[in-house]
Amino acid sequence: MASLPSLFRRSETAVAAILLLAMVLIGLINPAFWQLDNLFNLLRANVVIGIMALSVLMVMISGGIDVSFPAFAAAGMYLTVIAMNHFGYQGVVLPFIGATLIGLVCGLLNAAFIHSFRMIPLIVTLGTASVVRGLLLGLVGTSIINIDRMPQSLIGFGRTTIEIGGSQLTAMLFVYLGLAIAVWLFLTRTMLGRGLFAYGGDAESAKRVGFDNRRIVYVVYGLAGALAGFAGLLHASMIWLANPRDFVGFELDVIAAVVLGGASIFGGRGSVLGTLLGVFMLVLIKNSLIIMRVDNTWQGVVVGAVIVAATALTAWRDRKKLA
Repeated sequence: MASLPSLFRRSETAVAAILLLAMVLIGLINPAFWQLDNLFNLLRANVVIGIMALSVLMVMISGGIDVSFPAFAAAGMYLTVIAMNHFGYQGVVLPFIGATLIGLVCGLLNAAFIHSFRMIPLIVTLGTASVVRGLLLGLVGTSIINIDRMPQSLIGFGRTTIEIGGSQLTAMLFVYLGLAIAVWLFLTRTMLGRGLFAYGGDAESAKRVGFDNRRIVYVVYGLAGALAGFAGLLHASMIWLANPRDFVGFELDVIAAVVLGGASIFGGRGSVLGTLLGVFMLVLIKNSLIIMRVDNTWQGVVVGAVIVAATALTAWRDRKKLA
């Protein structure tokens, strides 16, 4: 069990303290913030971006970066919904397995280029994102599948709620938390998860102590793609439409949330708890900007500034420890 001084030095504690302070200040300015409906809406907004953040967390721990997951999410979502409509299928299990597999295949494509050709992850994921989104729009279609044509089973699944204190809490939150626990168990309770931290810290050293670097790269990028595909279809079920142009610019928010949660841009460091807190903080910031009626353009400025500040802080922290 961590001692009290070490607990206070952890980045998760700092993020939680800042988050709590921000919530108290917002609550003092506008007491309606503490209403269950508002808190439940905030938690609902965490679900999709949080699942994507879990995928990016694993990639960042490995020392890489992934900007292709929004395109994979759009492909998994749109192709699955089109297939459901074509075959008239009304279940939910097979579609989610299908969307996850589409993301998995795309993620393995990233891993093949990164490991086999020793290419820079940013370049590879930029390229695959462009290819996948281009193929989706060029070969499959650009029309939005609205609520009238969405499979009713997906809509029903996304609308599942639990009543607490007279307010409705989306059941998708528990899907998100379940995936977070699964990723936490993978990172902390499996040899492959420990190898991921070792690979991100020093790939050559990880190889010398016996970790299979090839396996680590394929598992990391495969899981990242799979989570993106799953999150894409979950997003469609929650908003009741499928748009192939969706998730454009989403990578900025997700990477910001992961960096806010304390993940190192140099690899080898990051936690699921920190990522959950980082996602909630980013959602809180964006929600507050909307309440204050700040224009979308300026919201982008704020998110970009948060990324730069958080990245600078983690870089300074990591270099200080190496000194």
